[in-house]
Amino acid sequence: MGMSEFYGTGDEAESIATIHRALELGCNFLDTADMYGPFTNERLIGTAITGRRDDVVLATKFGNERREDGSYVGLNGRPEYVLAACDASLARLGVDHIDLYYQHRVDPGVPIEDTVGAMASLVQAGKVRHLGLSEAAPATIRRATAVHPIDALQTEYSLFSRDVEAEILPTVRELGIGFVAYSPLGRGFLTGSVKSAADLPEGDSRATGRFPRFAAENFDRNATLVSIVEQLAITKGCTPGQLALAWVLSRGHDVVPIPGTKRRTYLEENLGAADVELTAEDIAWLDQNVPQPAGDRYADMGPVNR
Repeated sequence: MGMSEFYGTGDEAESIATIHRALELGCNFLDTADMYGPFTNERLIGTAITGRRDDVVLATKFGNERREDGSYVGLNGRPEYVLAACDASLARLGVDHIDLYYQHRVDPGVPIEDTVGAMASLVQAGKVRHLGLSEAAPATIRRATAVHPIDALQTEYSLFSRDVEAEILPTVRELGIGFVAYSPLGRGFLTGSVKSAADLPEGDSRATGRFPRFAAENFDRNATLVSIVEQLAITKGCTPGQLALAWVLSRGHDVVPIPGTKRRTYLEENLGAADVELTAEDIAWLDQNVPQPAGDRYADMGPVNR
């Protein structure tokens, strides 16, 4: 996502080089959405994987409808839109199938059965291999699985966002659904690189009020929490970001974090988290000493956990 929008200016050449480096290092799961850009991120990935389609597990999403000029239309889970959005994503990506196709946000105006029914028809047509949901509530997940198997749920999960542990994670485990953790670095907060709002580049959505944890009234408290992560990172000989990712990896083999980056340097740092070994004592210490941060995940929490 950050390669095309939301987190400052992108660099297409470096973005493509970063994707190529990820594949070289054995990182083969690429996650995008039609609304990133909008539309430009899918085209970017399509360019990057030209001639290498078989090396990639490709995931994209629909449901946050935007226009070419970037304006936001709204949530859309109507069956006819699902079919059209998939065809458009296939064309932008330059592929004949999508490995994992998500509903990006649940549309409260359309029964989930209707949306998933349309998604299921894409599987039957060979355009999609597996289905996923993002930020869906337990009851919605259950209703969806009654229509067609759901293979993945994508929801925010990190040391800064652990609310999924109460109901959502137990639900997907009961149903045999994999969990994809987005923003596992707390949108960069947990890396320790953002010391103040002034560190954010111009045009960065984290400085616009969209994410209250970066707001002035919450920033200092949350920075204090990051300092706790930094303490343990020093003893483990890793960066705070690597420690935060290692914590997500420790949640179980069915939990897959998808840290975003725009640069090869940070990609390689992130992948180093797989070599960080956390003991049961380390994990207990983090769980005890890193409380939930100040501020909600989004300024508008309405579209999540529906």
